[in-house]
Amino acid sequence: MRSLRLAGTLGWTDISLRYRGSVLGPFWMTISAAIMVASMGVIYARLFHMNLRDYLPFLSLSMALWQVGLSSLIQESCTCFIDAEASIHAMKLPFSLQAFRLLVRNAIVFAHSIVVPIGVFLIYGLFPGLISLVSLPGLALWLIDGFAACLLLGALCARFRDIAPIIGAFMQIAFYVTPIIWKPTQLSPHQSRYLVLNPFYDLLEMVRGPILGTLPPLSAVLISVSLSIIWCVVAFLFFARTRERLAFWV
Repeated sequence: MRSLRLAGTLGWTDISLRYRGSVLGPFWMTISAAIMVASMGVIYARLFHMNLRDYLPFLSLSMALWQVGLSSLIQESCTCFIDAEASIHAMKLPFSLQAFRLLVRNAIVFAHSIVVPIGVFLIYGLFPGLISLVSLPGLALWLIDGFAACLLLGALCARFRDIAPIIGAFMQIAFYVTPIIWKPTQLSPHQSRYLVLNPFYDLLEMVRGPILGTLPPLSAVLISVSLSIIWCVVAFLFFARTRERLAFWV
């Protein structure tokens, strides 16, 4: 925890180096996300026979939360320690510093990407109100899960390099079976009962639901918290057993 300031500096430096020489810098992500949401919104609204005013805010928010929140956080956690090979070999620092560094980097990217759904909400005059504050505990849970993912997947993928592309392929499948480009209301009541078995849906609803003006289902909250506790326990136990060898794996 004493290294948080250093982690913030390193995360900011990573973003600066990534867009060095670019005029717009990270705002290229905002522009590309806006173009993608606009094109997908028009196409899928017609395919699903939905009102664009109802569908576009849902799509823009879902894409931002998935691409920069869940999916990016999980996939980048696989290379958390591999990407930091030089600093790990150069000096003795806590490995958890690299996990905090990744969280800071993704938080900066998320801040640029969330501009798109905010713009969509303003265009349509949608204001979620104070209920949107209920999403803050969900975001905090995402950060805790992301930190645990760095410790678990970062160490695991440093030892077995084939796991990272497997997780990447799995996240592509998860994108289509999770309500991101389609709404949960499009399912029949019988089918929608099984949505709570998808942990990504539960985590999404913890944040997305309040921003769209609805409270997340109690079942989604209980499942998210329970799975997060299990996830964190497994991550810390695995990391405690492997951190002495981690420097030799990267």
